[in-house]
Parts: sequence; structure tokens; C-alpha cells
Amino acid sequence: MTTFFENDPTLQSYWRSIILYGRNVASYKFALAKTLIDLNKRKNDLVKLEELADPFSNHLCSHLKHSDKQITSSNSQFLNTLRNFIDEKIDRDKKNQITKKLGFNNVIDAFHEVNGKPIPKLFYIDERKESGGIRLTDNFFKLIQLQESENFLNEVEARWRLVETAWSLGVSVKLLQVKHDKKNEVFFINTSNGRIDVTSSKNALNGYQKSKCFFCFDYISVVKKSDYLSDVDHFFPEILKGSEFSGYVDGIWNLVLSCKKCNRGNNGKFAKLPTIKLLERLNKRNEYFCSSHHPLKETIMSQTGYNVDQRKSFLQKCFNEAKNKLIHTWEPPQKGISTF
Repeated sequence: MTTFFENDPTLQSYWRSIILYGRNVASYKFALAKTLIDLNKRKNDLVKLEELADPFSNHLCSHLKHSDKQITSSNSQFLNTLRNFIDEKIDRDKKNQITKKLGFNNVIDAFHEVNGKPIPKLFYIDERKESGGIRLTDNFFKLIQLQESENFLNEVEARWRLVETAWSLGVSVKLLQVKHDKKNEVFFINTSNGRIDVTSSKNALNGYQKSKCFFCFDYISVVKKSDYLSDVDHFFPEILKGSEFSGYVDGIWNLVLSCKKCNRGNNGKFAKLPTIKLLERLNKRNEYFCSSHHPLKETIMSQTGYNVDQRKSFLQKCFNEAKNKLIHTWEPPQKGISTF
């Protein structure tokens, strides 16, 4: 199976492959990823397990409070400890002591694995036996110096929320059908007990666009109040709603992140149809989802097709229908460098 990091072996792609790809049997790697970012350490710094324990367990506790299912197995001594801490049955020192003993047994070894194989560039070296912790590498230091690193916490949180929502509902991740609330820019699901808001649509989409505008490749951010804050845009314009158009316009398959200039600037897309070259890019983006174990995979497949040929035929049909209605095509001048 082709994966994101193999196609584009940048440090940020390696990092995102850890977060976005691979099967999850527990949410621990998300907590560890957020902890590493929060610590903001420098290259070659040794981080002892006792230093990791408190922020790592706190991230898990914050999720346990709203979603008790954080592992696919039926029971976990470590998670039971965290539940006792939340219920004030044990103090912080006891929580951290047990976290150091039980919390890192598997996640440190498995963190760098994607699709059952380790990635070639590591973000830390396991020195638990020699020094009682992990040593951050130059790769990690370079990673967090990147401009787009400001988006990493949001991306981890979005992936975590999608996974735990499926677990909490007791359904397979692949059966999770996600919808988009345009007004609030939130992905949600409908259940027999009502709507459940899952995560920010911007945060969930950005990992696959690598902080680049879908159209011009200029830098975008998903951090609120950023000067580069992205828009959630419809590839096939919203004006096609209600017309004889084969695609579900508000479907995730049709949603991309764009910079404000491309979406609504003087020479922006507005109700124009993106060119066939951009359609090929949309197909590639959707295939990234469909070739992964991402919870949005099944939603996109149900909207576009269950194999590669079906999805290509679907997009071509949508393009032909839209061209007959909208006539004009649109493409921006490319400003940034393509990374997806």
C-alpha cells in the first residue's frame, strides 16, 4: 500500500504518517505526540519518563473525561488508574508513578511504526534502559521549527477525536459516517441519541494538505486568529446544490482548505469550476484518505465509490455536469511549492 510518507519523505510527512496512518488499538500515540510538542525541548535533550508522565497522562485524562473508551481492549490497568485520579481516589504523584511504570510499555516502541514498519527518520531514540527516558533527535528539533508546526496539535486532536468517537459508539472506525456543519466548520455524526460534534473540519482536513492551500499551495493555518487562517471551500461550487448534479456538494470528498485569496479574493474561484488539473489533485487528495485507515475513509468512499476506478469515474461525471452548467473554469497562479 502506498502511504503518504513514502510519496513525500519530508520530516512533516513522516510526522503526519505517524498521526494519520496505521491502525490504532489505543489512543496513547496521540497523547505522546501532544506531549512531545508541549515539552518544546531541544535536540539531543534527554526526557526522563518521570518528566513525560504528568503531561502524557494529563492529555489522556482530558479525553477520558468526555470519552471513556480510549483503547479497543476491554480493560486497562493504566486507564483505570487515570479514572481513579479523575475521581480523586488517588493523588497526582500516585498517578504519575503508575504512568511511569505502565503508561509507556508499548507506545514508545510503536510510535514510529506506520503500517507495521518503522519510518526511517526517528524523532526520538529510546534510552529507557540506559538513561531512563527518550532522547530527542535533530529531526524533531527541525520539525518543530517549521512554520506549519503550529498546526500539529490541532491535527493530532482531530485524529484523536475521530477515532475515540467511533470507539465510544461501539462501531468500527470504517463504519463512521461523518457530515459537515458549514456554519460552525465542524464534522459531526447523527446517532439515535442525537447529533455528536466530532472535531473541527479544518483540523481534520489540514493534515492531508500539509498546511498548503489546495489551489495555489500558499501557506495556510488552522490556528484561530492567524493571519493565514484557511477557509473550508467547496471544490465543486455550492451553486450546484439543487441542480441536476451527481455529487453531494457538502460531502467531505468535495471539501478542501484554501487561502482567502483563492476562495474569495479579487481573482478567486467563487462559483467557477476548477480546471481538470485541479480535479486530478482532488482525486489524489481523496485517494490519500481512501488508502489510509483514517476514520473519514468510509465516508468518502460511500460518497464517491468503493474502488479507484469508481471514484475516478464519479469525479469525471461531476466535472462534465458542472462544466455544462458553469462553463468557465478557474485556476490560480501557483505561488507555493506542491507537497501533495
